[in-house]
Parts: sequence; C-alpha cells; structure tokens
Amino acid sequence: MKLAEMQEHLRREGLDGWLFFDHHHRDPLAYRVLKLEPPRTPTRRWYYLVPAEGEPRGLVHRIEPAMLDALPGRKRAYASWSQQVEGLREMLAGCRRVAMQYSPQCAVPYVAMVDAGTVELVRSLGVEVASGADLIQYFEARWSEENLRRHLEAGRRVDETRRTAFWLIGERVRSGAGVGEFEVKEYLLGRFAEAGLITDHGPIVAVNENASNPHYEPERERSREIRHGDLVLIDLWAKLDGGEGVYYDSTWTGVVGGAPSPEVARVFGVVREARDRAVRLVQEAASSGRELRGFEVDDAARGVITAAGYGEYFTHRTGHSIGVEVHGAGANMDNLETHDERRVIPWTCFSVEPGIYLEKFGIRSEVDVFVGEGEARVTGEIQEELVAI
Repeated sequence: MKLAEMQEHLRREGLDGWLFFDHHHRDPLAYRVLKLEPPRTPTRRWYYLVPAEGEPRGLVHRIEPAMLDALPGRKRAYASWSQQVEGLREMLAGCRRVAMQYSPQCAVPYVAMVDAGTVELVRSLGVEVASGADLIQYFEARWSEENLRRHLEAGRRVDETRRTAFWLIGERVRSGAGVGEFEVKEYLLGRFAEAGLITDHGPIVAVNENASNPHYEPERERSREIRHGDLVLIDLWAKLDGGEGVYYDSTWTGVVGGAPSPEVARVFGVVREARDRAVRLVQEAASSGRELRGFEVDDAARGVITAAGYGEYFTHRTGHSIGVEVHGAGANMDNLETHDERRVIPWTCFSVEPGIYLEKFGIRSEVDVFVGEGEARVTGEIQEELVAI
C-alpha cells in the first residue's frame, strides 16, 4: 500500500480522503490498490479511509474483526446497523469530500463498484462523494517495468500464434481438407497453452458477415466453413501465465486466395488510416508533454471513418485500457459509449482498434499502445496490408 503517494495525490486533487468499501468481494479494485489479501471472503461490510493527512482508519464487523489487520491504522468494530452508521460518521469526521469507486451516472463502469445505497449513506453524513476514477487509474492501471517486459513477451508469442493460424487456414483451403471458424479457435487455444499463455475467453475467428459482429465467437454448433475468397478476422488476446502478467490484444484481417475486392480494400485502408491517426495523436502528445484525454483519441480515429462515409458503421469505442484484465481500469479511448475525460498518463497501455462493420463483412485493425515517459509506442506487429491467406 503506497500510503504517502496516495495522500500526495489526494491533496493534489483537493480530496479529504479515499474511502474504500467492500462486501462479499464486490470491489476487486480495492484489494489490488490496497495490496490487501483478506483472511477470508468478507461476509460483512468493511470500510477503510485513507485521509489526505494523518493515519488511515478502518471499520470492521465484530464477526470479522481481522479483515483489515494487514493494513495500517486504527480499526473500530461494529455489530448493529446503528453502530455501523456511527462508526462511519466518526471515521469521516472532518471530511467534506472523499473519493470512492463511484462514477457519476455510471459513465465509467469499470470503476463503478460501490452501490448507490452506500453512496447515499456517505452523503447522508454530510460528505460529498467524488469519483475515484483518476486515482484508480494512477494506482491500478499503471504498469511496472516487469509488466511491460511480460506484455512484450506475450505479444511476441501471440503474434506468432496469429501468423500460424492464418497459415493453417491457407493450407487447409488449398489442400481441400477444409477448416471452420471453431476449429481455428480451438487451434489458437491449443497454441496458447503450448506457449505458456492464458486468456479469459475468446479468441474471435469470424468469416465474412460474422466479422461484422465485434464480439462474435464461433461455437461447435455455430461455425462457418472457411472457403476461397472469404474474409477472415482474427482477434486474440492473452497474457503470460503466472507472475505480473498483463494482456496483449491484437486483431488482424485477411482474405483467402486472390486479391480482395475493391470495397474490402477500401474499407481496410480507411480503418488503417483511422488507427494510424489515433496512434500519431498519442505519440505527438506524449513527446510534446501535452495533456491528452481518452475521448480525444476516439475523436481522431472516428473522424477519419466519418469523413470517409462510414461513421454509422463504427459502433464501438476506439480502444480500451489494458492491464491484468484485458479490459483494464485506466482511461478508455472513448467518445461514443462514454465521454471519457480521464487523462492518458505515463506507464499505461490501451488498445487502438477502429472498425467498420458492413452487412457482408467487417474489418477491424487493433494494436496496443504503451505510453512511457515522453514517448508512446505500438508494442507489437502492425498490419499494413490485408493478409493474403
């Protein structure tokens, strides 16, 4: 737990404290930020306040008094509902404004972990509740050097796996042996296991109109055969098994045999330019020290696609934060699903993945961008042309 650093940020943000709350392990962010490994799953509510000044303090139930023992500061125990309210009132004495895992109107659902009733309870004690989204990004979404090293290694293995999958499709179609979306998905998962990679779900292997569904995943009973002339989209994400693993996430598209149609080639070109425009914006901001916010990156990519006449067919945000979970808790590149005003800060990583989804086919091109100190870079291979499968 980085107490001094937390308190410095609280003072900088004009906050009197950061109030953590959990019940039945509903808020995994709290445990990760506090570096807390509870002795058991909490079945009663606990509260922990990191004040901008002074010693932290906690409130625990008498049935589970040791829940916060690993953290510094004095803890008070309660049993009844009235004791809980009084204990919380005492804990918050002197606080006018505290951060919680709360997002106004649930604009950033990745940090909206505290229920509305608990927010109402804190407000009833005369304390304003502010969003902890920026604090969460700083203390949860930033990577270590080991995170970056493992991400780069995961990327090397994932990129190699993707290349072999396209090769497999080409070999099967040319030989007449046949191959389907689900078989390629199973092949990718097998290669992940061999390479020491793990994933939470996926990957996506989508043919033609299936590629127009950004979250399509083939199933054994619902799998298209891949044939000559088909467009194939592969979206795969994984991290190294064990240790300080963080995800690598990538999407490539190819055409089986022959040249792509003029429409497919045009759409790919527009998507590629949207991706590159967004990446350039991030790189220019990082090198100049200009403050950049997530919605601006989305605007850059979306502007290219809209100008080309495909705006209505780009139906998701430009990118998401990446961390120990493939969709992390940092700033998203988003001005569609949400208006993400969080700053893009050093030592964070996110995807840039614009897409155009038409009736007969969809194309997405995805890279990961890591922002360091004064620089930003794409961490893996970049697709410049459609894969000739």
